[in-house]
Amino acid sequence: MRFRILTLFADFFPSPLGSSLIAKAIARGLITVDVRNIRDHAPGAHRVADDAPYGGGQGMVLKVEPVVAAIEAAAGELPAARKLLLSPRGRPFTQATAAELAREAEIVLVCGHYEGIDERARAFVDDELSIGDYILAGGEVAALVVIEAVARLVPGFVGNAGSLTEESFEDGLLEYPQYTRPESFREQRVPAVLLSGDHAAIARWRRKQRLRLTRERRPDLLARAVLSAEDRVLLAEIEREES
Repeated sequence: MRFRILTLFADFFPSPLGSSLIAKAIARGLITVDVRNIRDHAPGAHRVADDAPYGGGQGMVLKVEPVVAAIEAAAGELPAARKLLLSPRGRPFTQATAAELAREAEIVLVCGHYEGIDERARAFVDDELSIGDYILAGGEVAALVVIEAVARLVPGFVGNAGSLTEESFEDGLLEYPQYTRPESFREQRVPAVLLSGDHAAIARWRRKQRLRLTRERRPDLLARAVLSAEDRVLLAEIEREES
């Protein structure tokens, strides 16, 4: 899978892309991540890529010419690429969106900055994504979020592929609690069922914890989740325990 990042701040990326599983995936050739500076496409000796907004207002706006030129240059090199703008106005980026994008071979991520981009540049992307209902200085952090969430679904990225099926949001529920050694820490003990060796009991406990945590912390997710008959039995148990 190939990613192309278009940004005014190319120096933002080497450290996170050179760390952890992302770096290993790049070294193994599972993914490639190219970072290109939008400013390189700005005209003039000073490569000015932003300007004051028409109509007045605060801050600066990315100019349409360098943004579109950067997008078109990327499309010329990556003709199959899905072109995405990171924007607070975009559709919410979810695990389902990550799975959808993981089926792409090439992705171009356009990072806005300052007060945003000239509206006319939006006609040159395929979609817009938002990673949450808050404001960032620019799309650079959002681009890293999208890359990691999508790349970890590429076969071979995660050593134990089975772990992907039990993570938070994968089936609409939060993940169950995890424990490791020591068994006791400052009067907090690992739940006895996890030490029992009874795999069926452990699986049931974990599913119940996923339902409990989702019910407590993200009832919106629980309302949309597809629940089995056993899940409803477990929810009834949880309700009795809490009443």
